[in-house]
Amino acid sequence: MLSKKNFVCLAAVLLIMAMMFCSCAKHGGDEKPSPESQRAELSVQKQDFGATADGEAVELYTLTNSNGLKAKIMTYGAILVSLEVPARNGKLADIVLGYETLSGYVSNNPYFGATVGRYANRIANGEFTLDGTTYKLAKNNGENHLHGGIKGFDKVVWSADSFKEENAAGLKLTYLSKDGEEGYPGNLICTVTYTLTNDNGLKISFDALMDKPTIVNLSHHSYFNLAGQGEGDILGHRLMINADKFTPVDEGLIPTGELRSVKGTPMDFIKPVAIGARINDDDQQLKYGGGYDHNWVLNKTGDELELALAVRVYEPTGGRVMEVYTTEPGVQFYAGNFLDGSITGKENKVYKHRYGFCLEAQHFPDSPNKPNFPSVVFRPGQRYTHITVYKFSVR
Repeated sequence: MLSKKNFVCLAAVLLIMAMMFCSCAKHGGDEKPSPESQRAELSVQKQDFGATADGEAVELYTLTNSNGLKAKIMTYGAILVSLEVPARNGKLADIVLGYETLSGYVSNNPYFGATVGRYANRIANGEFTLDGTTYKLAKNNGENHLHGGIKGFDKVVWSADSFKEENAAGLKLTYLSKDGEEGYPGNLICTVTYTLTNDNGLKISFDALMDKPTIVNLSHHSYFNLAGQGEGDILGHRLMINADKFTPVDEGLIPTGELRSVKGTPMDFIKPVAIGARINDDDQQLKYGGGYDHNWVLNKTGDELELALAVRVYEPTGGRVMEVYTTEPGVQFYAGNFLDGSITGKENKVYKHRYGFCLEAQHFPDSPNKPNFPSVVFRPGQRYTHITVYKFSVR
């Protein structure tokens, strides 16, 4: 039997051991941090990113959400420079192609991450007629006009204002496109707002007002690789496009005006299919584009300005999923057919054939010359609006 003195000693020892155990439990290396401690701080950071040849300063903004996702946007071209999202194992990777410095974007940029306009995609023969007047645009894609011309919105410096909300961090960029710029009529004041939300969405909102009748069609032009930028080709990504029809093109990649069913063609992505499953099929449309470089007519119901699911992409290796929601009637799917290994991007990664894909929510190509396509004409008193959301998850 323990004496009273020994009992007191034993109790003291047990108390000290219990305190040590609790301390280890609280501070030991094996304990997993609580979800709260894993959450990042919602933030916006700004840094200098060089200057253009004519001395305009360029800034780089980093948006971070509470889950650690990061989007970096620069004021030159309103360009998305990087986008870090997690894989199935939680590891973050940058999933957009691009450069680490401003000089790459200035000297050799096939529209990596760009805001393209005043008219995204192609306009046949570089001209259109509006209210009886024919407007001549720059021919920067053979005989056609592409993505706003020689100095489109992707090659100008935008002004920027950052903001934080309860569940989002964002950046609003503004640019005045002057009357006659690249041949377009009317002054156009444009805003592009990037908002990184805590539900892992990157929302891109486009807005424009004009003082003369003009045409407007803005879009976002990131090259995605959900395995990580520079990590091989994108042929194994599984793609779903919510579209029963597409707009077939001629050899110059100008739509013929037809809305053709995807049924029985390599253009059928109603059910998820690997991008590479049929990309080399003996199909005339694929030969024209060297693979996929076409506009799909989205299945839309209800309000034309309502967000609707357009595309879902799944990368099986890392498990990343990207969903695209948009208010636009079409989406251009481009499979990186013209990437050829001549570009070295971030982390000295070489971008080879089909190392990235684009999903450009938009109105249809050459709409100003196709009366049966949804109109892209806007007049004073009207407002151009377009919202696209890229939403990320894993499975």
